[in-house]
Amino acid sequence: MIAFIRFADGLSAWFGKAFAWLILLMTFGTSYEVFVRYIVGRPTPWALDVSFIMYGTLFMMGGAYTLSRGGHVRGDFLYRLWRPRTQATVDLVLYIFFFFPGVTALIFAGWKYASRSWGYGEVSVNSPAGIPIYQFKTAIVAAGILLFIQGIAQVFRCIQCIRDGFWIEAEEDVEETETLLIKEKKNELSGDQA
Repeated sequence: MIAFIRFADGLSAWFGKAFAWLILLMTFGTSYEVFVRYIVGRPTPWALDVSFIMYGTLFMMGGAYTLSRGGHVRGDFLYRLWRPRTQATVDLVLYIFFFFPGVTALIFAGWKYASRSWGYGEVSVNSPAGIPIYQFKTAIVAAGILLFIQGIAQVFRCIQCIRDGFWIEAEEDVEETETLLIKEKKNELSGDQA
């Protein structure tokens, strides 16, 4: 189980970090659009669609990575007060009855939308440029599959926690600035007390 958890975490991290580069592309694309629209006076017909497509792809492909790092929203005001075994039991039930049916529906619906879209070479109707969007709809299926794989790893984490009484954490990775500042402050306070 631990080997699968590490595999899924690594896979999710790889895809999440790879697609995070879309942020730079979106920044350059939006900056270019602002320049040509307001300085040159010749707006592009494709910029809005491309930014929507890139943002949507980034959002979907980062979902499994966020799940692996415990970054999705939850009712922490109650959850954090529970013992790890109670947390794991509740999580396990929620994964089985809500997460997997939802992600499975995402995969099958995404497959239907993507295959139809590829079949007739769908383009965006929102812009005169006719930006192709069939590849974007394929990202729905890919994101669903990644979430499903990561969901299995999360179920294994729950089982391990129920058995052992503690959570298997994801490997060290990027940390929120807030978390780093809290750690720094704790270190300062413990140094002052010594």
